[in-house]
Amino acid sequence: MKRLDKHKTVLFLVMLFLVSLQLGKAKSEETERIISITAKKFEYNPSILELKLGEPVVIELKSLDRKHGFKVPALGLETVVKGGETTRVRIVPDKVGEFPFHCSVFCGSGHEDMVGKIVVKK
Repeated sequence: MKRLDKHKTVLFLVMLFLVSLQLGKAKSEETERIISITAKKFEYNPSILELKLGEPVVIELKSLDRKHGFKVPALGLETVVKGGETTRVRIVPDKVGEFPFHCSVFCGSGHEDMVGKIVVKK
């Protein structure tokens, strides 16, 4: 009988731990600001993102026409967005400044003009 009680206690503690993990995950997702960016030949809209130091952000990139890249070398971010799809990138800025980004997938004549910047303020 005592052995069964120990198993119930262990099972209860494991379930409590798993529930607390889920609650913590849900809370962190609620606090993330979502910024949507559309990508198309040869522009991002918006092309300037203003972020706060230490504030979690999810950047939702949607390509309206074809495959594009999103690369922010100074922040170590790089992803590819397929045509008609949305890609999510999570960032928690850890330094103040202006950080240029560009399309890292060649998308035709004008590709070099597909740029923007992330501005991180205190």
